[in-house]
Amino acid sequence: MTRDPHPLGPRAGAIIHTLHRHPRGAAGHIACAVLAVTLVACGGADKPAPAAPAAIRPAAGGGSRDTGATAETVAKEARGALTCPARTATPPRAAGAPVDDVLGVRPGLGFEEAMNAVLCSHALLVAAPQAGRGFNLKAPEARSVRQGFSATFAEPRVVKTSKQIMQEMQADAMARGGNAVREDLKPGQAKWFVSTMGLPGQERVLSVAREERFAADQSPTIETVVEALVKKYGTPSRAQQAASGQMPLLRWAYDPTGRLVTDGSPLLHKCNGTSDPNGSVTLTPDCGIVVQALLVPQRTNPGLVDRMQVGVVDQDGGYRMIAATEQALAQSDRDRRSQELEKAAKSAKAPSL
Repeated sequence: MTRDPHPLGPRAGAIIHTLHRHPRGAAGHIACAVLAVTLVACGGADKPAPAAPAAIRPAAGGGSRDTGATAETVAKEARGALTCPARTATPPRAAGAPVDDVLGVRPGLGFEEAMNAVLCSHALLVAAPQAGRGFNLKAPEARSVRQGFSATFAEPRVVKTSKQIMQEMQADAMARGGNAVREDLKPGQAKWFVSTMGLPGQERVLSVAREERFAADQSPTIETVVEALVKKYGTPSRAQQAASGQMPLLRWAYDPTGRLVTDGSPLLHKCNGTSDPNGSVTLTPDCGIVVQALLVPQRTNPGLVDRMQVGVVDQDGGYRMIAATEQALAQSDRDRRSQELEKAAKSAKAPSL
């Protein structure tokens, strides 16, 4: 695997630099093509188990794991001393800049700021850092970087017998073997994935994606959802209508200067976004903010929305964040080695010969 030695060099030229964040597992890898440098970042498509995040500590006196608990109790234990509405120290986006948030969560927010904002969007959400997802950073101590977190609805804690556990494991194995579709969202639930990058303790949001499945008796019409999206994000660069084999999709793409990409621009089909919390992210210095919304119609009534996915990614900013993080980690490692050598030179004893 080779990488261009100047990933942030002039945009003009024969080489197109593109980075991808994909679900990562044992098969995560970095791929290269002749005219493209592609970095694969990873993450599992399976629903992560709800857990208390590092930034939110369980409240004292929580229930025992040996007893059952309602979803509300599980969420309360995991969320700890969270205070809502969430407060942020990050300055708001500049006047006239593209609308780039999903329920207030946007690129540039700090890790803890974003996590608190996500949790405050619903009382049953619990969040946890996702070490198995992210970009394959080419730098020492890359594993120390928190590359994102997921948030899902808390589930009731049920005490099960060993027999019940074995039966569930067997059922899961059979479902996987048969490639059965596994639904990870119940009606009325939502899930998030927020991608972050930066030096350890200084990570900031690179992209955010949220999926909401509407309660059966609260499903809005496609027209209502599209109207609400346009009201918030403005006139889209692309509006794909529902048709055979395709779902309604809206995309708001901007170049790195903040100008909306419109018909006729060479960036129209290049600046793609992400809307699926389980999906991949594309980063390129040729594109700026990209907002994308995908509507999944009900099977029994295509005029109603079963679920909605909305995502935002700062492609140019994220691309630069990754390069800056790699460079800073490498410099930190050089400083560490230099300090160790200096200390050893002053205090180490000569060997006995």
